[in-house]
Amino acid sequence: MSISSEADWRGMREVGRVVRLTLDALEGRAVPGVSTAELDAVAASVFAASGARSAPALVYGFPGTVLISVNDEVVHGIPGARRLQRGDVVKLDVTAEKDGYMADAARTVVLAGGGDRAMRLRACAEAAFARALTAARAGYLVTGIGRAIEHEVRAHGFAVIRDLSGHGIGRAIHEFPSVPNFFDPRQKDVLTEGMVVAIEPIVSSGSSRVVEDRDGWTIRTRDGSVAAHYEHTVVITRDAPILLTAA
Repeated sequence: MSISSEADWRGMREVGRVVRLTLDALEGRAVPGVSTAELDAVAASVFAASGARSAPALVYGFPGTVLISVNDEVVHGIPGARRLQRGDVVKLDVTAEKDGYMADAARTVVLAGGGDRAMRLRACAEAAFARALTAARAGYLVTGIGRAIEHEVRAHGFAVIRDLSGHGIGRAIHEFPSVPNFFDPRQKDVLTEGMVVAIEPIVSSGSSRVVEDRDGWTIRTRDGSVAAHYEHTVVITRDAPILLTAA
C-alpha cells in the first residue's frame, strides 16, 4: 500500500506496535526447554490483548498464530510440540492484522550455547537489513535494496536465500512490489514516497537453495545448514525510511 491519509498512518503505526510487542514477548520467552507451541500461545495472548489477529492464519489458513522456524528451518515453521534446545537458532516471524491493516517483522534468536558461526549469521542478517535501508529511498529502484543486501551478505561469507523475498504490505500480507534479496535486473519498479514494504534479508550459512517440508508450510535449507532472518515493515520517504515495527 501507499500511505495517503492520517488514518493510514494511525492504522499502520498501531499494527506495527502490536508486532513489535509480540516479538519482544516471544524473544523474552525463547529459552531452552520451552515448546514452540508455548511460544505461539504467548503470541496469541498479546494479539488478543491488543485486538489483533494472526494475518497468516486469516489470509492463508496457517495452523498457528506466528511462524517459528528452528536451525535449518528457514521460514514458515509451524508451532508445535518441539522443545527448544541449547544453541538453537530460532526465527520468530510475526505478521499481525488489526483494523484492516497488516505489518510484518522477524528476528533471529540464538539460544545460550550457540556457537560463534550462529552469532555471526544472525549479525549478518541484521547488518544486511541496515545496509538495505540506505537503498530504500523514494525515487530509487527496488532492486537497489537487493543489491545492498546481497553485497553485505557476501561480505560476511554467507549466502542469500534467493527463492524468498520481501514484499509490499499494508491491506494484505503480500502486495506490490516484490523486494528480492539480491540484484535482479528484471526488477524495474521504483520506490515511491509513502510506499509500505517489508524488507527481510534471509541468509544461509551454507546452500542458498531451499526445500519445502511435507507439511506444506515449513521451508528448509536444502543442505541442512542453519539460516537467519531479520525483517521490519518500513515506510519509504525521500530520506531514511520509517520503521513501523521498531517503534
